[in-house]
Amino acid sequence: MTAPLTASPAIAGSVPFTSKKLRDIKFMETTLNLTLFAQLNAAPGSDPRLLLLAEVFAVYLIWLVPALLVIGWLRGSDRLKRPVLEAFIATLLALAASWLVGYAWPSPRPFMVPVGQTFMEHAPTAAFPSNHATIILTMGFSLVLHAGTRRIGRYLLLLAVPVAWARVFLGVHFPQDMLGALLLAAVMAVLVGASRNWLILPFYHHVARRLYHFLFAPLISRGWVER
Repeated sequence: MTAPLTASPAIAGSVPFTSKKLRDIKFMETTLNLTLFAQLNAAPGSDPRLLLLAEVFAVYLIWLVPALLVIGWLRGSDRLKRPVLEAFIATLLALAASWLVGYAWPSPRPFMVPVGQTFMEHAPTAAFPSNHATIILTMGFSLVLHAGTRRIGRYLLLLAVPVAWARVFLGVHFPQDMLGALLLAAVMAVLVGASRNWLILPFYHHVARRLYHFLFAPLISRGWVER
């Protein structure tokens, strides 16, 4: 039989950390997650107008991210292009990490359990962490790290709140999926930001900027987009 895990001896009065305690912690986490889900999930007789608003938040707010990327790159100066590129790379890496987590530890969506009410069609894919929340949060955290885009980043972080609420409200995510996205986004934004000088800036100057000038040379010469 495997010996039970024990807490660090540096903690005075610690008790053996057995597999039963691990199960108890898992049970409490699951209970808290389901309790929060029950509080946030829409009731069967919810107002159709509220459901429509939630669908707009859950499905369409995320399109602000690619719009920001396109406008920021085509119409922004270098002061905007560099942070936007960094945020884009951080988001891609965060999504890759999200996929790996979902592949290695697949977590069901509420309607796959099943539990609660579902008001939006969704494929039965792994739920943890939420990709929608990961995208908008990673973009927000990454842009907040730059003085020139800090306000835009804060707006994106604020917009992540209704997105997260709506996807739980409509029954396609649990609250824990949003928490996972929050942690993943923050960590990835910081890691990519820390690699700015040796990864982001060289890629920007030697690859992205040159490719942009090559592809959009006619539009740049006419002044329709920024250099």
